[in-house]
Amino acid sequence: MDFKQTSQPTCDLEALKARAKMYARIRQFFAERDVLEVETPILSGAAITDVHLASVAAQRHVNGQLQTHYLQTSPEFAMKRLLASGSGAIYQICKVFRDDEHGRKHNSEFSMLEWYRPDFSLKDLMFETTDLLNICLQDRFDTVRPMILSYKHAFQDRLEINPLQASLKDLKTCADRVGLNIDLGEDRLAYMDLLFSHFVEPSLGFDTPIFLTDFPPEMASLAKVRIDADGEAVAARFEVYIEGLELANAYDELVDAEVLRQRFIKDNQARQQQGIEQMPIDEHLLAALPHMPACSGIALGLDRLLMIAMNRLKLEQVITFPADRA
Repeated sequence: MDFKQTSQPTCDLEALKARAKMYARIRQFFAERDVLEVETPILSGAAITDVHLASVAAQRHVNGQLQTHYLQTSPEFAMKRLLASGSGAIYQICKVFRDDEHGRKHNSEFSMLEWYRPDFSLKDLMFETTDLLNICLQDRFDTVRPMILSYKHAFQDRLEINPLQASLKDLKTCADRVGLNIDLGEDRLAYMDLLFSHFVEPSLGFDTPIFLTDFPPEMASLAKVRIDADGEAVAARFEVYIEGLELANAYDELVDAEVLRQRFIKDNQARQQQGIEQMPIDEHLLAALPHMPACSGIALGLDRLLMIAMNRLKLEQVITFPADRA
């Protein structure tokens, strides 16, 4: 390894200044709306159970005992405990970590903006997110006017299949038809993710930003599930896409602790079946959840937002030292 070369940052001074400017704009945006900036721990004894997310583990002593803790993949759990304690509307800018994520649009350590709005509907949050995008992207775009598109219609437009009704066999047949001859066993969601990542996601948000809504209920994670206008169960959440990049992920937040516990248990059962480490469930969160107000929340990737604001092609062009130089 050429340490003389790798000692240098991968971004330029312009990117450093643009990030500082963007963070200042974000803080002013929320200050004007009386949303409180908070900090929470980045290490926790519990972790996200989602099968598709890998947490970074760390050893540390707590009260004289060596324990395994986990770097946060999101500040969500701790921020919800603050909401339950009566914090009101809150936001946080922080570092988050996901193991084995590295590439043109991924780094295992990245910067996230997350905020929660009690009594906000998802539509309210869409309006506020649009306002924030216009503030952060004003140096590149005159006006950002996102379009709402359902997950189902995005799938149907590109692949002529309804993902809410498609069976495992239907999805396998579709994958074969479009040349994705990959054996994912009996994992229906894995086939859905495969098709989405190869044929739907890369096309989203080029003419205008997209709010992708109404995901399959199996993808609800920590969001509520509702019945849509067609009588189909959907996850009450949306994602934001610009130029084929997923920027943000928002939920109409689930506040039923028992339903969430069952989702965590189901995740860990899936982990066990796949030979993946099971994650400790956050009992602090589950104890706090009954006291949490009805709210909507969103997590937004700041490095990707800066990529778009600066019209850069790679994440490493807007961060100082990616994982292979850190």
